[in-house]
Amino acid sequence: MANTTAQSYASHRQYVPLFHVVLFGLLVLTFIGSCVNLYQSLGDHQRLYSASLIVVLTFCTIMLFFFARVFALKAQDRAIRAEEQLRHYVLTGTLLDPRVTIRQIIGLRFAPDEEFVALAKRAAEQGLTEDAIKREIKNWRADTYRV
Repeated sequence: MANTTAQSYASHRQYVPLFHVVLFGLLVLTFIGSCVNLYQSLGDHQRLYSASLIVVLTFCTIMLFFFARVFALKAQDRAIRAEEQLRHYVLTGTLLDPRVTIRQIIGLRFAPDEEFVALAKRAAEQGLTEDAIKREIKNWRADTYRV
């Protein structure tokens, strides 16, 4: 879903309240409730198995919540790396310096073509962090398709 507002260093992070707050909050509350249920079931052998199962399933759902986010970002990072390698090749006729890390490339994607090559060179030579690269960008190039 593309964002129509201007993007900048201050506003480039994507925040989805239904995912980051509501869903995560419900999962945490469910896990706490399932742990309380398990504790209350310790003396009752008929409830102990189902209470234990609920705790395990809730914990697995929380892990799924995190893994779904991590896996999507990892796939997107690979796509960004390929896009930025291609962009550097189109602009210079060479691939990015191998010293440029994936985190640096992710920061470089916000640099416009006019700033990209020089900033990529500085990133390799000076070991700039992703955040430092983003702060160096003068004319922000929006990436509204990041998950």
